[in-house]
Amino acid sequence: MTTATATAPPCVAHLASRSTARLQHSRAALLLHQNGAFRTKKTTKNNLSSRNTSSTIAAALPFELSPPPIDHDFLDSVTAEGAKVSEEGIIETFENDDEALDAFDNGVVVMDISHFGRIRVSGDDRIQFLHNQTTANFECLSEGQGCETVFVTPTARTIDIAYAWIMKKAVLLMVSPETCGNITAMLNKYIFFADKVEIQDITKQTCLFALSGPKSSEVMANLNLGDLVGQPYGTNRHYNVNGMPVTVGVGNIISEEGFSLLMSPAAADSVWKTLLSQGAIPLGSNAWEKLRITQGRPAPGKELTNDFNVLEAGLWNSISLNKGCYKGQETISRLITYDGVKQRLWGIHLSAPAEPGSPITVNGKKVGKLTSYTTGRKECDHFALGYIKRKAASDGDTVIVGEKIIGTVVNVPFLSRQSPPPVKNSGPRLN
Repeated sequence: MTTATATAPPCVAHLASRSTARLQHSRAALLLHQNGAFRTKKTTKNNLSSRNTSSTIAAALPFELSPPPIDHDFLDSVTAEGAKVSEEGIIETFENDDEALDAFDNGVVVMDISHFGRIRVSGDDRIQFLHNQTTANFECLSEGQGCETVFVTPTARTIDIAYAWIMKKAVLLMVSPETCGNITAMLNKYIFFADKVEIQDITKQTCLFALSGPKSSEVMANLNLGDLVGQPYGTNRHYNVNGMPVTVGVGNIISEEGFSLLMSPAAADSVWKTLLSQGAIPLGSNAWEKLRITQGRPAPGKELTNDFNVLEAGLWNSISLNKGCYKGQETISRLITYDGVKQRLWGIHLSAPAEPGSPITVNGKKVGKLTSYTTGRKECDHFALGYIKRKAASDGDTVIVGEKIIGTVVNVPFLSRQSPPPVKNSGPRLN
């Protein structure tokens, strides 16, 4: 029997202590190595090389990798280049938000999302365990594949969306910074006596970048990573940069068309500079939040709360409708069988700024609630997300937010990619 490890402190920023992170980078490299076999191959200065040929790194080798200069870690480097970094270690802006948002639409951006949580689930029973604890069908996935899955309550209220990579000896879950500590504790709570499962929060021992935009595939090809271009969402493979392991996956937390790069803190600065040398524009967390809202990705504490279930949030692609019993499955099945989804999440173009929590009305009757708001690239642009009752409004309809703000209901990219099952006429509808 293998018991769960002690729950790590809740996820905070990229590196809670920079000096501690420098000393921990070797341990991080070992954690990454245990997830799968990394290969070595001679690299050029601006190339990440694949593991296609040569031998497996020995288990002791990661400890021999040289740490970064003691006075020059990744956050120091970007700060020196003009980035504004919060006390929690989150890169807020590079003072180029408009340029970065334009590059997301027309070029390529790179985002440091290391403040998002990384949870490593290992042990012989890891696949069955996650299969039972989340909404996706993990039993149909094999090494090198991945998916999005959702953590829900027993009544199918949504906790968070997780981006999962299946590796040789573990499953890596990438979750929101607000939920990482609670999810880690929850998973540990559900490990029973005979379960061979271990849970580790490796957020502080790793770094995570996201590459997005229509030209992101060109960057991958230029870095000899073209074998990932065109692969299914969640596909992940191991590479190295300057002799240090980097795992690259298809898709990221904002887009299915980009890529994610996981590495030790020791490799972060080198990988970042390599991506910038290929034309990627850096994007900070302030611009990221604008993207999240305009793209329509739900977030914990806003769209993902105890007030809304996973189907109302529109997360159909993350739900298996034909696997066995799992947490929340009974409620989800009942909602589908009896057409019981009463509201759904929409994007809303607004005529003026609005506060999250404001009521949404049609003909004087409350039909929903605003959950997130952001300004657009122009001062006159205002955009929001909100839940609206199914029959009250649809794409193109006009609603009122608050007392007199005019809103136009629109589809958003993230939710438009979701694929709900066809509506069945059989069975009574839940009221």
